[in-house]
Amino acid sequence: MRHDRLSVLTALEAQGVAPVFYHPDRDVCLNVIRACARGGAPVVEFTNRGDFACDLFGEIARELQATDPHIVLGIGSVVDAGTAALFLNRGARFLVSPGLVEEVARTCNRRMIAYFPGCGSVSEILKAQELGCEIVKLFPGASVGGADFVKAVMGPMPWTKIMPTGGVDPDAASIAKWFGSGIVAAGMGSKLVTDAAVKAGDWAGIEASVRQTVEAIRTFRSAT
Repeated sequence: MRHDRLSVLTALEAQGVAPVFYHPDRDVCLNVIRACARGGAPVVEFTNRGDFACDLFGEIARELQATDPHIVLGIGSVVDAGTAALFLNRGARFLVSPGLVEEVARTCNRRMIAYFPGCGSVSEILKAQELGCEIVKLFPGASVGGADFVKAVMGPMPWTKIMPTGGVDPDAASIAKWFGSGIVAAGMGSKLVTDAAVKAGDWAGIEASVRQTVEAIRTFRSAT
């Protein structure tokens, strides 16, 4: 199954939540990612953490392409074009950065891969759009103005698609606040895939948490 840029963007918007996860153990990663997919979120952001993360990502991506080709695995915390190229060559279907890195945007564009740059101002969002980024990552979401910032941006720039990471919780009130402001998706890390669940190997619990979040987003959207 080939995941091109448009299909990745469509799938991410449809599920509404992007699970953000890293663990140094390959099998733990596979279990968590598969649990997220079973819960209705097959688009997952693996984060680039530390030495050999690129090799680990390659192992995981190769396994998933063979066993779970519907899963869309992307990479986060990419801050330079060289690192972007390494992950693209290991099967990354989208890239995420904590900031806007023009060289990474160009690298992704050459391969027609979705890039979600971290933006914290209107000027950065405009620059990201100029570089062809369909969805921008608002980061850190709660610290740069939160849902009020999103709502303010959407007034003069209603075409903007924002995915905050940091500050969005997997509960109905937080989902209503953020999605009511106009976001298209939200990145969620340890509040969605909790450390306790990972340590306990509670894959069913992670699946249930993701499913509940995906359904809460769907319910809010259908009511508005």
